[in-house]
Amino acid sequence: MSHTIARTRVGIVAAAVSLFTTFSACTPKEKAAGDSTGASASAMQVALVTSGSVSDQGWNSSAYNGLLAIRDSLGAQISNIQSKSPADYDENFRQYGAQRYSIVFGHGFEFQSAAVRVGPQFPNTVYIVTSGRVVAPNVAGVAFAFEQASYQAGVLAGAMTKSNIVGMIAGVELPPVKTSFAAFERGAKSVNPKVRLLTAYIGNWDDASAGKELALTQIAQGADMIFQNADGAGLGIFQAAKEKKILAFGANANQNNIAPEVVVASVVIDLPKAMLMIAREVKAGGFKGRVIDLGVPQDVVRLEINPSFTARIPARTIVTIDSIGAALKAGTFHTLDDLLAGADTAIKAKP
Repeated sequence: MSHTIARTRVGIVAAAVSLFTTFSACTPKEKAAGDSTGASASAMQVALVTSGSVSDQGWNSSAYNGLLAIRDSLGAQISNIQSKSPADYDENFRQYGAQRYSIVFGHGFEFQSAAVRVGPQFPNTVYIVTSGRVVAPNVAGVAFAFEQASYQAGVLAGAMTKSNIVGMIAGVELPPVKTSFAAFERGAKSVNPKVRLLTAYIGNWDDASAGKELALTQIAQGADMIFQNADGAGLGIFQAAKEKKILAFGANANQNNIAPEVVVASVVIDLPKAMLMIAREVKAGGFKGRVIDLGVPQDVVRLEINPSFTARIPARTIVTIDSIGAALKAGTFHTLDDLLAGADTAIKAKP
């Protein structure tokens, strides 16, 4: 990742100030592939490759917090880079592998093919793909059961909607997103058979203006709640919700405080916990490529209700959501089984 730093060359003092500013402004998230920070040269090196900005206050920023947790807990050197296009994925992975990084996190379903292509070329580097299911000796997919807490969010939406119309908006139509939308819909209809769901995809994860426009379109169609999974574009959805005084859901990170007057709850993936768990395993040695399933039972995926809305939620709805959460943790909740049967992200819980 490159960035431009303006320098004012007015005399020796101004040049010195500019040089100081250059070094002090170069934070870890701005470093290019191969640059690292946070520990000695002998420390394990861990990289994060994202397709969106780590300042999105959602999916990517949560992963960056995970990278910081690995640095702080394990003394690792860290680096991250934003891949601007799919054409960059292989090259970014290859650069980190050539520099013998211990772990490279490809953050998102879209990095699966690149990890399988590049991983075998660098057997000493572990490649982890979040929201993926690819496997090789040094490649692992982390399948987050986002649909589990999405079902709980659907129960909340079905109980709280007054118009019986609820919107669902995502950045890109990916399989994990579609599965979570299906689970959300199933949860909503489990408590309110009259509810109707509207679905839309922005086409990217960054365009907040487009997110806002799609939200306004759904609101004009009667939606009084919107379940979103749109990263940076989701900020536009929150803005539309505030303007039109409807409710919305946060996604991936706890976004309850981004727009506390409209975000009723967030479906959270605890990426720092998951990434640190994996990094500890790699550091201990003997890591083997596999699919790593993480969800409500591991307390990596969870529904976090905004405390300011608790009094507005029917008590029986809270009880229902809590009961579902307890059953998910115990492995006894099977309502989603038929819906997800045969899907890559199916819940495998057994009594």
